[in-house]
Amino acid sequence: MGAVIVDTCVWIDVASGAVDLDALLEQVGSEFVFVSAISMGELEFGAHAPDDAVERAQRMIALRHAEQMPILEITRRTAQSFGLLATMLKQAGRSPRPRYNDLWIASQAHEHGYALLTSNPDDFRALEVIQIIAAPKNAH
Repeated sequence: MGAVIVDTCVWIDVASGAVDLDALLEQVGSEFVFVSAISMGELEFGAHAPDDAVERAQRMIALRHAEQMPILEITRRTAQSFGLLATMLKQAGRSPRPRYNDLWIASQAHEHGYALLTSNPDDFRALEVIQIIAAPKNAH
């Protein structure tokens, strides 16, 4: 596998134990792993949101792990990819609006030619121009 961008939902699922971290590390291997600036904003917000101190601490741990990865910024080329991917979703009969943050992250994958590792692969149906990889969920 080449370089991957990790979708926000994967970081959240790792923090909650929903994703099998060992299987995830085996799947990604030692390849280049990137985080979107969009994900960093979502994780920062999520880390401060809970009233419960334990949950807030768990989310902060996930945020600190994500901060260790190289962070991809939004560029003009990202915006061009966003327009293409949003159009592809709309042409497939799906509204891009509820997925805007996800589309920005997917746009960075498209821009750089990276795969997108996500816990929600169905959100990206109809986007054949990027490689979508499903994160390994824990069996409960």
